[in-house]
Amino acid sequence: MTTIDVVDYGAGNLASVTKAVAAVGATPRIVSTPDQITHSGAILIPGVGHFSATASLTPDWHRVIHARINDGAAVLGICLGMQWLFEGSDEAPDVPGLGIFTGRCFRLSGASIKVPHVGWNSLDRTDAPTQLLATAPTGAYAYFTHTFATPCGSETTASTRHGVLFASVVERGRVCGAQWHPEKSGDVGLAVLGAFVRLAEGSR
Repeated sequence: MTTIDVVDYGAGNLASVTKAVAAVGATPRIVSTPDQITHSGAILIPGVGHFSATASLTPDWHRVIHARINDGAAVLGICLGMQWLFEGSDEAPDVPGLGIFTGRCFRLSGASIKVPHVGWNSLDRTDAPTQLLATAPTGAYAYFTHTFATPCGSETTASTRHGVLFASVVERGRVCGAQWHPEKSGDVGLAVLGAFVRLAEGSR
């Protein structure tokens, strides 16, 4: 059974995430120090709240996760965890992201929209190839709760509009991000987590 290391840095909804990981047939293991993932084949970075919370992911975390990615490990960032995979955020300008994906998180805005963006919205696939959404239905709806988002780019495999267009799924090799919450998105979320587990199995 595949083990998914779930990073606890004080900003994740760990109970629902680990329950969802178990529901798709993997073994979740909560880790709280970077030395616990030096041999990990699959890392999940959850998170809700302010980008400043990712300051707990110190340079040692950055170094180890980069090393694991270079060795072929699968990584999934959820919500704030996905934002951390980018270069940084206007929400906490002095806190660096991991820098796997290019760009900075920006605040959602637009006439007649509510911020934060809370509730169900569509995942509109782009032309970029996707492994994470391989078994998810086209135009699937997912559950969001966020105020900041990441820009669309060549590695965006699904986008969503709330006032402005933003990346809702990104993929670069075995590194993926979901701006929404798979653990709260029913069958669509389980399909995506299942795809991540299969991705992790391929990285061993």
